[in-house]
Amino acid sequence: MQVIVAKNDGFCVGVKKAVDTAIQISPDNTFVLGDLIHNEDVVKRIAERGIVKVESLQEVPDGAHLIIRSHGVGKNVYEYCAEHGIEVIDCTCSFVKKTQEIVKTESAKGKTIAITGHEEHPEVKGLIGWCTSEAFVFSSEDDNFEILRGKEVVFVAQTTFSEQRFLKIAENIQKVYPKSVEIFRTICYTTVRRQKEAEQIAKNCDAVLVLGGSNSSNTRKLCEIASSYCGHVIRLNNADDFKYEKIQFFKRVGVIAGASTPDWQTQEVLFKMAKNNAEVQKATEVVAEEAQQAEATTMAEIVEGIDRETRYRKGQILNVNIVSARDEGIYVSVSGKGEILIDKAELDCEEYSREAYAEKIGSDIDVMVIETAPKVKLSEKKVKKIKEEEALLKDVEAGAEFTVVCTGFNKGGLTAELGTYPVFVPAREIRPGFVKDLEKYTGKKLRLKLIEIRKERRKEIIASQRVILEAEREEREAAKAEKEAAFFDSIHVGDIVEGKVERITTFGAFVSVNGFDCLAHISDLSWTGVKDVKEVLEIGKRYQFQVLKVDRETKKVSIGYKQLQPQPWDLAAEKYAEGDVVHGKVVRIVPFGAFVELEKGIDGLVHVSQISHEWLENPTSVLSIGEEIDAQILAFNPEEHKITLSIKALQPAPEVEYPRERDDNAKAPRQKKSKRNNRNNYSEDEEYSGWSESFEGASISELLGSDEEK
Repeated sequence: MQVIVAKNDGFCVGVKKAVDTAIQISPDNTFVLGDLIHNEDVVKRIAERGIVKVESLQEVPDGAHLIIRSHGVGKNVYEYCAEHGIEVIDCTCSFVKKTQEIVKTESAKGKTIAITGHEEHPEVKGLIGWCTSEAFVFSSEDDNFEILRGKEVVFVAQTTFSEQRFLKIAENIQKVYPKSVEIFRTICYTTVRRQKEAEQIAKNCDAVLVLGGSNSSNTRKLCEIASSYCGHVIRLNNADDFKYEKIQFFKRVGVIAGASTPDWQTQEVLFKMAKNNAEVQKATEVVAEEAQQAEATTMAEIVEGIDRETRYRKGQILNVNIVSARDEGIYVSVSGKGEILIDKAELDCEEYSREAYAEKIGSDIDVMVIETAPKVKLSEKKVKKIKEEEALLKDVEAGAEFTVVCTGFNKGGLTAELGTYPVFVPAREIRPGFVKDLEKYTGKKLRLKLIEIRKERRKEIIASQRVILEAEREEREAAKAEKEAAFFDSIHVGDIVEGKVERITTFGAFVSVNGFDCLAHISDLSWTGVKDVKEVLEIGKRYQFQVLKVDRETKKVSIGYKQLQPQPWDLAAEKYAEGDVVHGKVVRIVPFGAFVELEKGIDGLVHVSQISHEWLENPTSVLSIGEEIDAQILAFNPEEHKITLSIKALQPAPEVEYPRERDDNAKAPRQKKSKRNNRNNYSEDEEYSGWSESFEGASISELLGSDEEK
């Protein structure tokens, strides 16, 4: 039996660093968050040293030491440790750190993070812990990527994820969202090499042993890859699981190990195999030997065969295989024969990397023949451009909207280009209505839809922007009509609504109620009246209003603010009572008295007889408009909005002199007083004509005072 052992087996750099740290560090007051690596035997040895495994940060005492495993953790772990004085011994793999930094930076820009990996894997959980925007995890190329629609996506991978599956997922995402996904290939290069080596060993062996912890993600991937090329793949946790009788009849057996598998475990398995006379070889020795045997012809013979069997033509698309990578570019094989250089400038990459293409050796790519003489030249970029244009044209033919920049014009319309396809927009299709100046559109972006494709000489796209603008206008109008209908169905006279003041005019304010403009007239803002709307309402603020009028035909709604505010007379009973002394301003004078404003909206009447103890010909002889006076309330009727005031009640009455001896022929003072009173006694109709309706029905005695005053 021949045993082929993978060259790249045992601990990777990141795992080795973590294990060495755990073996060398003092175990006193030292903890590790979760299993250090996915290998039961190694975890057991670390625990035997006295290092305690915890599942949560709350189990770590303040001031302790905490080992962070190679899978990494989220940002919150570092913040918690800093707050509680816990010393972090960070063993995060450098590749994982790099991915965390990408996630942190791009997420801070508001981009959506898409991760290929296993949602429950600690590395993936740690990556999500560095996201400040939304993040999604995909583990299969068959996953539904609709959740990414319309988002700006950054695509990364769990460092130990299957490269093949990562590429398939990336390809599927790009098919759906070709221009909105930025892909970072963050799979560890060690992982990639192991996976490629596992593929080669599986192809050349009758059976394959895959050694690694049962919960190791990278070991599981190696097992999946080997199973794709070999029908007999056996998974081993350690040497105890090895049974020679399961492989004794195979001629060639491969041995590969995961990144969490220590060398001593692999050696134990090989020792058991050697006891049964198995011949152990490194995979590199086998590969070199087989390559030497396969070299049967000279390069000159191969080139001659290609020239003889192959005829290239310009524009031809070829599927070629990458055979090597050099500083100047890559060499590819056509149909397995010969090698042709593709200059690095013609490769589909932002920046050429020899190492990156070295990892693609053995992969197939599509290229275009761009020159045939004096020698054949190939381009990968041209193929990509053509494929993009073909896909774009297919979408355009299906009715998709596309965007171009106007490059010129003629008498008939505008010209542009969509990739290599010419585009023409007739003048009548630019926008609704007549367009007089076509030149102003040069250099401007146009949004278009296909009308037809003319194929007389070359494909020319005839397109229209007008159909898009008209469709959007109809959509806006339909949405507006629907919104208006819903609004008028829901609003009724008397409803209390909340609205935001949008605009103020001299005659009122326009208020947005559920997105619809309603008018609050200035006369409906205050019971006392205002000269400026800004005395009551402020732009940008929200208030409660009452619906006063709804006119569905004219699409007008009137609302009032004062209707929800108390009227001055509603509060008057709380402020005024008979006998109170009040202060006010004379606002109007009539023959029978003066009206005094006590506050906005509340006036009281001082009858001419209550102005002074002296007889007055006219109130204007004593009072003037605007004059401020004090008076006493004689009568108060809030229900009828009436207040009777007296100024003279606050003034001392003058003394009346009578003669010591009665003169029978003399007129009594009372008769003289009565004469004065007769001059002041207007009829009720005369006294109240022109006064507020609120004083209708007041008695003469109430207005003129008592007999003693007369």
